[in-house]
Amino acid sequence: MSTALPAQAGPPLAPLHRRGPAEPGPPRPCTLPDGSPGWLVDRYADVRQVLSDSRFGRAALYDRDGPARSQAAGLVDDPELMFNQDGAEHLRLRRTLRRAFTPRAVARWRPWIAAIVDHLLDEMAARGGPVEAVAEFTLPLPLAVISRLMGLDASAHGRLRHWSEHAFCDGTRPREEVDAALAEFSAFGARLLSERRRAPGDDLVSSLVRAADQEGGIPEARLVSLVCGLVAGGHDSTMTMLGNSLLYLLGERPDAWPRLADEASAELAAARLIHLIPLGDDPGSTRCAIEDAEVGGVLIPAGSVVLADSTTANRDPAVFPAAQTEALFTPLPAPTLSFGAGPHYCLGAWLARLELHLGLHRLAVRLPGLRLAEPGQAVSWRPAGTSRSPEQLRVTW
Repeated sequence: MSTALPAQAGPPLAPLHRRGPAEPGPPRPCTLPDGSPGWLVDRYADVRQVLSDSRFGRAALYDRDGPARSQAAGLVDDPELMFNQDGAEHLRLRRTLRRAFTPRAVARWRPWIAAIVDHLLDEMAARGGPVEAVAEFTLPLPLAVISRLMGLDASAHGRLRHWSEHAFCDGTRPREEVDAALAEFSAFGARLLSERRRAPGDDLVSSLVRAADQEGGIPEARLVSLVCGLVAGGHDSTMTMLGNSLLYLLGERPDAWPRLADEASAELAAARLIHLIPLGDDPGSTRCAIEDAEVGGVLIPAGSVVLADSTTANRDPAVFPAAQTEALFTPLPAPTLSFGAGPHYCLGAWLARLELHLGLHRLAVRLPGLRLAEPGQAVSWRPAGTSRSPEQLRVTW
């Protein structure tokens, strides 16, 4: 008997962390969101195996004779995207960026990221409450960070956000609208690569061009997808984490807010929040079984589509005691799966952690009396995206 994954008519009026995941169990047949058959894997150890085992991949989902899959519009469904490559092709693309996002490299960015945070807080404090936190803080912070990394000025922010909203579309926007936006986005990425080849600098795109030239043989379409993925993923996920974390902290954990003024406590809380609150309603990451593989004592046949449900795995009571689910200042007993695992582990994980940690810490130091200016239940959610966070979040102090 298959397990059908729950469908939603629209985003619920509750934060993502309040959507209780199912109890994890052994790998089992299920019906995927697009109606096709698949396998659901949701225990922590099983999800880590599927995400790390070379017998499960992404590229096979895009083979001409591969399994049925959703034809959703958006950047994430681009076969040229690094996330949708496997093996040697994936590794070649990943090598072009790997050194740029090491913990040591990200630590060197800390002073100017902190300066961006402080500048935004100066503007908020000067304006006085109430303010709309998404427009004033949770969106401009990651946009400014990714723009600085890629050598872009503030005049591009509006276009970058527009393209990113379509890159992570959930399928409810008109296909023609999405295609037009992504065509513009790709043209932007191609121009940016061309400009950096002519006049390289010390930005991330220039280092990508140099590394790709040294690697050799990487198709230009894959480099364009990589640039667009960096722009979109580099700010959308952090904006989502910041917005959801603020809503949770101010709406449900105001007792914890003063402790974030201590930097070590803020770092612990950031790690917990990343683990606790998923980026969106998508139940997991899809893989295709390249060959027969045993997972958790169950044989999954070659050619099967497997949904690795990281949200439920992150609540697996065998690894994460239920009593500690919302213990914000307690170290996690095992690595979170929020950034994935294995060869596709998120390259930007250290940067996302730093932005969330610094953003929350300096906000708590600067505005210790920060609170919601409207009930949490009244918050509207961003529409038509695969990630989900408040569209507006009014706060005061």
